[in-house]
Amino acid sequence: SEFAKVATLLMIGRFVEGKGVNVQNIRDLRYVVGIVILPVLLILGEPDTGTATVFMAMLLGVLLWAGADLFMLFVIGVLPVVGITAIYGVMYETTIPIIICITVLALVVLYFRRGVVLSAVVVAAFIAIGVGISPVYNKLPDHQKSRIKTFFEPEKYPKDEGYHVIQSMMAVGSGGLTGKGFLHGTQTQLRYIPEQWTDFIFCVPGEEFGFIGSVTVLGLLAFLILRILRIARFCRDEFSTVVAFGFASILLYHTFVNIGMAIGVFPVMGIPLPFMSSGGTALIVNMCTMGILLNFYRVKQKSLLMT
Repeated sequence: SEFAKVATLLMIGRFVEGKGVNVQNIRDLRYVVGIVILPVLLILGEPDTGTATVFMAMLLGVLLWAGADLFMLFVIGVLPVVGITAIYGVMYETTIPIIICITVLALVVLYFRRGVVLSAVVVAAFIAIGVGISPVYNKLPDHQKSRIKTFFEPEKYPKDEGYHVIQSMMAVGSGGLTGKGFLHGTQTQLRYIPEQWTDFIFCVPGEEFGFIGSVTVLGLLAFLILRILRIARFCRDEFSTVVAFGFASILLYHTFVNIGMAIGVFPVMGIPLPFMSSGGTALIVNMCTMGILLNFYRVKQKSLLMT
C-alpha cells in the first residue's frame, strides 16, 4: 500500500502533464479518478480502510492543485461528512443530525448557483447516502463498528474498544507544559498504551515533553509540508508540481488523522505519523519521495542557471 501511494501519484502526474489534458473536463477527470480507484479497491479488499482514505485525500489535493472545479471538490469532500453524520444517527436512533447536515449542505450547494438540475442531483445524492448508510453500517466488521463507537464515546468502553484512545488522551493531557521528562512518562513507559511506537507515537512526546514537545513535532512537520509546497510552486512543469502537491496532501492528511487519533478527535484508522511511527516500508517510501522532490528542485535550479 505504501509503494502504491507513490506509484499512483507518479501515474497521475504523468497523465496530467499530457498535452491537452484538463481535469475540468469530465473525460480527463474520469481517467484521474480511475487511476486512484483501482488501488483503493484493492486496499479495501485487504481490508485496510484507513490507508484507502489516504488515496482519496491525495486525489482531492491533486485535483485542487490541477485546477478542478471547486463545486465538484466540495461535493466529494463533504460526502464522508454526510456518511459520518448518518452513522451517528443510526447508532443513536435519531434522524435530527442528518436532517440538519443535509439542510446546511443544500444551502451551500445553492450558494454555488450551478443550476436547478445539478443542485437537485447533488442534494439527492446526500439524501441517498443518509438513507442508505444503515444497511452499510450493519454489514461492517465488528472491529470497524467498535472503532466508530469509540470515536463518538470512548469513555463508555474504558476496558474494551475505548481503552487505547482513553490512555492516549491521558498521556497527552498529563504532559502539561513541559512534560514529565525523557523516559519518565507513566502511561508510555509503563506500557499502558499498547503498540505506542506505531500509530499512537504522538502520545510519547506529548507526555514526556508536554505542550512544548507536541508543538515542536507539529512545527517540524508543518515546516516540511511548507517546503514541499514551495517546491510545488517553484517547479513549473505539471508533472513536478502535481507530484509535490500530492505528497504534501498525503503528509498533511497523515499528520492530522494520526494526531487526531491520539487526542480523540478522529476515529482510529491505523495511519502512521510521518517520519516518527515505527514501520520500515512507510519510512522508506517517505524518504524515497523526499528524494524525488529534491531532485525536482535541483533540476529546476540547474535549468534556471543555464538560462
